[in-house]
Amino acid sequence: MMNNMARARAHTSAVAIVVGSVLLAACNPKEELLSPQQPGVISPSSVTSAAAADALYVGALNRWKASMNGGGNNTEALWNWQALFTDELQSSDTFSQRNDADQRNLQNNDGVLTPIYNAAQQARGRARDAIVALLAYDTSPAGKQHVGEMYLAMGYVEMEISQSFCNGIPFGETEGGIPQYTAPITDAEGFKLAISRIDTALTYLTAPADSTLKWAALVVKGRSQVDLGDFAGAAATVASVPTKFQYTFDYSQTTFDNEWWIMGPSVKRYTVGDSVNVAGRILNAIPFAQLNDPRVAANNTGTKAEDNTTTFIEVKNWGRDDPIPPLSGIDARLIEAEAKLQANDIAGMMTILNALRTSAQVIGVFKVAAMPAISTTPASKDAAIDLFFREKALWQFERGYRMDDLRRLVRQYSRSQDTVFPTGPFTRNGTPSGQFGTQVAFPVPDAEKSNPNFTGCIDTKA
Repeated sequence: MMNNMARARAHTSAVAIVVGSVLLAACNPKEELLSPQQPGVISPSSVTSAAAADALYVGALNRWKASMNGGGNNTEALWNWQALFTDELQSSDTFSQRNDADQRNLQNNDGVLTPIYNAAQQARGRARDAIVALLAYDTSPAGKQHVGEMYLAMGYVEMEISQSFCNGIPFGETEGGIPQYTAPITDAEGFKLAISRIDTALTYLTAPADSTLKWAALVVKGRSQVDLGDFAGAAATVASVPTKFQYTFDYSQTTFDNEWWIMGPSVKRYTVGDSVNVAGRILNAIPFAQLNDPRVAANNTGTKAEDNTTTFIEVKNWGRDDPIPPLSGIDARLIEAEAKLQANDIAGMMTILNALRTSAQVIGVFKVAAMPAISTTPASKDAAIDLFFREKALWQFERGYRMDDLRRLVRQYSRSQDTVFPTGPFTRNGTPSGQFGTQVAFPVPDAEKSNPNFTGCIDTKA
């Protein structure tokens, strides 16, 4: 089933033509050619029709997607930075910021993290602008559905920000062009905020045609409940989600490519994560590059990466414009499996994990062939935790889950960060360079201090 994001893109070109015509008609060559221009941009104050409200909706969808997996032109976003910070990917670049993220040694004024944070917060604002316009000008069933999807977008982004950044995130908004500064909140409060958005989304997604969006909303809610430690509640939330369901971020050369392709095979700034580097063993890291697991297609190209030293290992899961699902039925099943783990029902967890393995699965358009069942049940809960999070990492590779899981292993499973995150000798630009850092969360950038209520992270705990 084509999701709303795909349908929205189908008429983006028509919207752009209309907007462009308006701009050309209004232009006075003598007075306006040297003034600041924003061709193709509709400000919320100029929206006075259903068509214009729908244009804001289309733009907000694209802002959401770009804030998670980049907007092209070597501009990474939240998923990409999470992958470097964890064991999914390693930097094969000379830029200090990418190496700092890989080393877990980020600065508060990091020149890449700051626009990543801003893009995510702005994606929330664009979704809110679209909601206001749709409620005012489009009361059709499609308009109602779009409102639900915009609340879904807000909840998803608020969840992802809370999963990534330190305690003390301000979630302000802009009303009538005036910033509404809010006090910083903890990550736990951020997850509650995300759930409230999803609960609102579900009040709009009640028609049979809304099922894909409803399932997407339920997975976001379930993920946020897991973050709050409500494992049984999360399992109940996602119980109705079909395993084959997918809500995808879609890409095209007429809009923008997915950032995994740009930072990977196109410019070779990211290589697949491994459990070794030239300096030695990386503790706690899954050897994604060498594992030969069908869920992570890693290809040793035999060529050098951007730093001209590191051997480039390419991710083959996604092509240049292949869709990637941030939310799927596989994710719902993993929520249920973790609830079994939490209830000490290891056999029940194994049943769910093996059901996923022994059936062919599709992630975006990437096909995962059926695999053998795991034949040995873990002998202890600690071993079951290890197995579960390893399986989870492989099913959810490069889809914005891994950083949250590593933080939760510290916060919810009482493991120390040096037994969870990559630890040991670090390699920078292909050369041994110190040790991995100890950060477990991104700092909220100093740029947020324009908010008079924000003076820095409340704490930097997991």
